[in-house]
Amino acid sequence: MRVLRRGDAGEDVAEIRSMLVSLGLLEAPGRTDGQAVFDHEVERAVRGFQQRRGLITDGVVGPATYQVLRGAIYHLGSRPLAYLISAPVHGDDVFALQDRLTELGYDAGRPDGLFGGRTEKALRNFQRDYGLVVDGICGPATVRALRQLSPRARGGRPVFLREQEQVRQAGPRLRGKRIVIDPGHGGADTGVVFGGLREADLVWDLARRLEGRMKATGMEALVSRGPDFGPSEAERAMFANEAGADLFLSLHTDFNSSPHAQGVATFHFGNGYGTTSTVGELLAGFIQRELAARTGMRDCRTHAKTWEILRLTRCPAVRIEIGYLSNPNDRARMSDPAFRDVVAEGILVAVKRLYLLGEGDQPTGTFTFADVLAHELAKAE
Repeated sequence: MRVLRRGDAGEDVAEIRSMLVSLGLLEAPGRTDGQAVFDHEVERAVRGFQQRRGLITDGVVGPATYQVLRGAIYHLGSRPLAYLISAPVHGDDVFALQDRLTELGYDAGRPDGLFGGRTEKALRNFQRDYGLVVDGICGPATVRALRQLSPRARGGRPVFLREQEQVRQAGPRLRGKRIVIDPGHGGADTGVVFGGLREADLVWDLARRLEGRMKATGMEALVSRGPDFGPSEAERAMFANEAGADLFLSLHTDFNSSPHAQGVATFHFGNGYGTTSTVGELLAGFIQRELAARTGMRDCRTHAKTWEILRLTRCPAVRIEIGYLSNPNDRARMSDPAFRDVVAEGILVAVKRLYLLGEGDQPTGTFTFADVLAHELAKAE
């Protein structure tokens, strides 16, 4: 689809208006022909939807916003659901199915609204236990059965409780932990380019510095791309999933039309409706506090988002936006290799704090790379 923004017109805009009306975000659909206009009211409705769904709030309907908007019009039972490898089914109805199966004690994986192999397996197990045709398709009979049953327990998020338990059982040592470091962009996609600096180059250098420190502690650090390759977010997530990663760290810098925008922000998976990766949120908090304390950059806090890079990874994932290249001060700092060393150390220490679970910890900003190495050696002895 083409990217739609204020001022555009046509049948694509008519479709967007119709979906926004069905979701109660727009009062009237307007024209339904090729003359439908993407006006101020549509932009405001799109921004409201994006903010509610953890998307980039820019008022522009691109592929990511369109996919989520299209999926939002479905409720459980409005269409058959099945695992289609070539064209994965996505929508609110899939999310409702995953949530319902999880409530009933079936492991459907992370409730991400994407009908994948794990969701199909959970659905087949439910159908088998309930005496239904075991076809892995959520049709009318399966929907009726799901609605008739009372869940074994309510409250809590079993998927994310499992995440927490995995961290606890992994122990405080970093040795053996498998981490995927994801430098954003790459290849023809340079990311933000400002003042002679390219985002892809800066985060690649930062990724290598972080990789070296992680390997020194005994961690298995994997980089998601090479210097001349820019995989899609889905490909990066697939790389982490196939590698069996314990954590996923995506590195970026930011841009804003205002040169006054500055600071560091960290993002984790969360859909705005109470579903959040508890370990991802915890790690994002550790990283945010460490970087804000060590660099003195403005603290732009942590945020829950549904971006593919966070939603499609099966392990806890965070995305770190380290400064704005459009800001003179942030740009000058990111261009300094010594500053990138500080950032790499802060991220490593944050990962260590995650696995320490509060035991033998030190105040934010005071734990050094040498301290981490000493802790690893002490544990080894």
